[in-house]
Amino acid sequence: MPEQADAIVSAIIAKWCAGFASLDAAALAALYSKNAFFFGSNPSLYRGRDGVAAYFNGLPRWRSPSAVFSEVRAAQASPDLINMAAIISFDLAGEREPLEVKMSWVIIREEGDWKIVNHHASSKAPLI
Repeated sequence: MPEQADAIVSAIIAKWCAGFASLDAAALAALYSKNAFFFGSNPSLYRGRDGVAAYFNGLPRWRSPSAVFSEVRAAQASPDLINMAAIISFDLAGEREPLEVKMSWVIIREEGDWKIVNHHASSKAPLI
C-alpha cells in the first residue's frame, strides 16, 4: 500500500509542478476537490476549485516560476485518503528571493480520481 500512495502523490506533484510553471490556474484547480480548503502564501482561506483558481490567478505573473518538492512523505490513512507532507522550494528566476515552505496535503478519492481536499503551506522558518 505505501508504494501506491507514493505513486499517487508523485503523479499529483508532477501535474502540480507543471501547472505552477505556467501559472495555469485552471489546471491547478482541477487537481483539487470541489470541497477543498486551501491555505497558501497569504492569510486567506480559499475554498473549492473556484477559490484555488482565484488564489493562483492572484499571484504575480512571474516569467519563469518553478517548484521542487523534497522530503516528500506519503501515508495511506484509509483506502480513500492519503496524507502528504513535503518541503517545496520555489524558484522565481530572480524576480524575488527563493522561497522554501512546508506543505501538507490531504488527498481523497473523489468521483474515481484522487484530489487534494486540504492544502496547507507554512513557513519553514521557526515561528517560535
